[in-house]
Amino acid sequence: MRDLVDLAIKLEDLTRNAGKHAGGVVIAPSALTDFAPLYAESAGSDGIVTQFDKDDVEAIGLVKFDFLGLRTLTIIDWAVKAINARRARKGEAAIDIAMLPLDDAGVYTLLKKAHTVAVFQLESRGMQGMLKEAKPDRFEDIIALVSLFRPGPMDLIPSFCRRKHGTEPIEYPDPRVEPVLAETYGIMVYQEQVMQMAQIVGGYSLGGADLLRRAMGKKNPAEMAKQREIFSDGAAKNGLSAAKADAIFDLMEKFAGYGFNKSHAAAYALVAYQTAWLKVHYPAEFMAAVLSSDMDNTDKVVTFLDEANAMQLVVRPPDVNAADYPFAAEDDGSIRYGLGAIKGVGRAACEAIASERTRGGAYADLADFCRRVDAHKLNKRVLEALVLSGALDALGPNRASLMAQVPEAMKAAEQQARDAQAGQNDMFGGSVVQISIKSHFTIVDDWPLQQKLVGERETLGHYLSGHPTEAWRELMVQISDAPLGELAKIYRPPAPEQRRGRFNGQPVVIAGMLTALKKRGDTMAFAQIEDWSGRIEVSLFRETFVEFAPLLTRDAMLVIEGGLMIDEFSGGFSLRTRRVSTLSEVCERQARLLRVKLNGVDAAFSARLRRLLAGHIGGKTPLRLSYKNAQGQAELELARAGRTARGAREVVRPVALRQPRVPRRLRALRAGGHARRRASFVFPATPMTGLPEPSRWWTRPEEGCSRSTTSSWPLSLPVSRAWPCE
Repeated sequence: MRDLVDLAIKLEDLTRNAGKHAGGVVIAPSALTDFAPLYAESAGSDGIVTQFDKDDVEAIGLVKFDFLGLRTLTIIDWAVKAINARRARKGEAAIDIAMLPLDDAGVYTLLKKAHTVAVFQLESRGMQGMLKEAKPDRFEDIIALVSLFRPGPMDLIPSFCRRKHGTEPIEYPDPRVEPVLAETYGIMVYQEQVMQMAQIVGGYSLGGADLLRRAMGKKNPAEMAKQREIFSDGAAKNGLSAAKADAIFDLMEKFAGYGFNKSHAAAYALVAYQTAWLKVHYPAEFMAAVLSSDMDNTDKVVTFLDEANAMQLVVRPPDVNAADYPFAAEDDGSIRYGLGAIKGVGRAACEAIASERTRGGAYADLADFCRRVDAHKLNKRVLEALVLSGALDALGPNRASLMAQVPEAMKAAEQQARDAQAGQNDMFGGSVVQISIKSHFTIVDDWPLQQKLVGERETLGHYLSGHPTEAWRELMVQISDAPLGELAKIYRPPAPEQRRGRFNGQPVVIAGMLTALKKRGDTMAFAQIEDWSGRIEVSLFRETFVEFAPLLTRDAMLVIEGGLMIDEFSGGFSLRTRRVSTLSEVCERQARLLRVKLNGVDAAFSARLRRLLAGHIGGKTPLRLSYKNAQGQAELELARAGRTARGAREVVRPVALRQPRVPRRLRALRAGGHARRRASFVFPATPMTGLPEPSRWWTRPEEGCSRSTTSSWPLSLPVSRAWPCE
């Protein structure tokens, strides 16, 4: 240990490594070598750095600047170029983003509602909450809020908002500084305000006030004692008592420690205002630029697409005959999905596709596409990603056929390229391969929706042409109180006397698919639940989370009971969970009987039905056959043991249902109790959800009941399950 300490003492205060400021630039009146030693970052590098640090650079009289490169400026540039291109096509004058009026009512309405996703500096959750509280209505408010939303001055935000809205009196340290502090309602927010107060109260010169600001920021005790004496002397000359002067100096010292440079804040506020203005007046161009700036970040793309949907913008799917590398606004106000956002499709391939389309017109089919696009940039992996994302939908009858044709099309296109290089053609000068591709195009049955959605999530990171819960729509509507997108129609805030502690929401039952889960330790989680109509965040705390954690897996179809309430921050709904069940568990608890609807019978029907029910006999769940032909219709319930029931052409032996053995490859969709007994039926599982995919839907509610649901039955016999009345 002694050796270690001795070694550490020798290393103490030694320079560990050379570093540089990412955006720091030093300016000198002549060659930098006249003022400071320099060094190159690496051999042959153009990066020249001063050997003096920032303080020494200032001490020798050089000027240093920090230059910030903001992605937002690129977004604004892209959006303005797209806007002016569209305005030029209409014969309208171009807009100048630098000449915007700073009193646009639409912008301040947007800020008051905190609809600031993608708005520079104002899009974080905390900033949105502050905007709702402050309700800015002038540009100076934006500057102040940008300055206050930082550690330290953040504690002043509630007082700032109350003073702005007149619920807290505005007080000034000295009546003479009211013109300086009036715009921030008596609160020192900016470094410039501290300097002006030093001039007015303490008699400082402008240069002396800047030295005071620096001393306060560095908190050097010796320098601060010196400055306090100077301030007190100047205040005394202006008729202020020593006690009052000390009190004002203490206040200035407190605020100067975290005061923000107003010119910096004003520049940020201006960029924030410009992005808000674009979002209000040109939403399609702005959101297309925002999406293009983060195409490589799937999570952000999904967030921005959700915002586009909330803004009621139409986002059109990727299409090799319409899309370019970035997202783009179209003349009808919609947004075209950018090819560059497809995983596995690089920029070079996207630009080759767009360039060839511009040169030779739209692609006719997959053969034409493979023939015309540079084969060096269009390999099998890229083609498969384009098919799965839907970008090639216009070039074939369906995605399954396109995918089946990819290998052959690639081979033919490569052969045609080789023939072209060799100068080989048929007797008429045409390509033999081109004719071959078209004549051997394979057409197969389209993929089911579930498979399409899986492909979209693999290549786009989200679902574009539908939602996995669509297959369970009827079932979820009957199980839940309302689809997630229609919760506002049923929400009734509980009366004060009905509120009990934290469980003060309206009791509801929702159903949907779990798409995201964020855990906070081992006792708390927030889950994102989606259905075809919307989404909601549900929270699970302590015992609830521990009890139901095993059910919280991605893509799980869940039924959740809890308290529905308004999220004060987002303004949307949130749900505090009390109980979580899988869809199959709910079916088990609620089903009353099994109804088989027949669409025709033949001589082999009875034997086929017996085979179908084999292994399920022995329970107490009633089974009904619903039959209809040209002469009439009837519903027959199979007799219990010892009785028979005649159905169709021959007697069907009495059957009851019992718990089956579930094969390993299958999952059971349980249909539950009749007279408190229950039975299970085995269905094929889909790859995505583990639940059966309905192929035909029937609905036949019981007399007086409002709930009825159906699902597919093996051997193509549709099965209807009736649910108990409320």
